[in-house]
Amino acid sequence: MSTFLTLIAGMALAFAALALIQRFRSFQAQSPQDYAKLEPRVDIREHLSGPIRCEGVIYGPMGRVSSRFTADMHGRWEGNCGVLAEDFTYDSGTRQKREWRLTLGNDGKVTAEADDLVGKGTGQQSGASLQLNYTIRLPESAGGHALQVTDWMYLVDDKTIVNRSQFRKFGVKVAELVATMRRLDA
Repeated sequence: MSTFLTLIAGMALAFAALALIQRFRSFQAQSPQDYAKLEPRVDIREHLSGPIRCEGVIYGPMGRVSSRFTADMHGRWEGNCGVLAEDFTYDSGTRQKREWRLTLGNDGKVTAEADDLVGKGTGQQSGASLQLNYTIRLPESAGGHALQVTDWMYLVDDKTIVNRSQFRKFGVKVAELVATMRRLDA
């Protein structure tokens, strides 16, 4: 019996160690300071302004592509307050619209609101990156679940952002999104 308990305790410690490694050496372990010195520097008032074309994929919990999409976006700013309107078309033919209301603080902190968010999102632009954290409520047709989202947007050049987002429920990753966002000439 004691050998069995030792085996169980060893397995529990191994799983706990793996979880800690995953937490501190993975996507969620990034911080805005990691990108503070990278150029070109992102300024959402500039890089999320005007017409933007977005193309991406959503991966399900097993890592397989579950959906592909395109989106036409348009950002407009007055000082440090902006609106980013999104019009998505999914490979299933489903359409979705969202309007982000964004506020940029003088310290680079970002607050975000949208009708399908639970509360406000918060984030930080730093160097060539922008991080946002928020809780989104899925439409009833998709189960109506509230998911915690971490968005990382990385400025590649003056017109291109690569976006990677992870969606979690009870701390477990249930989906991931990877997309490009390209500013179009007005």
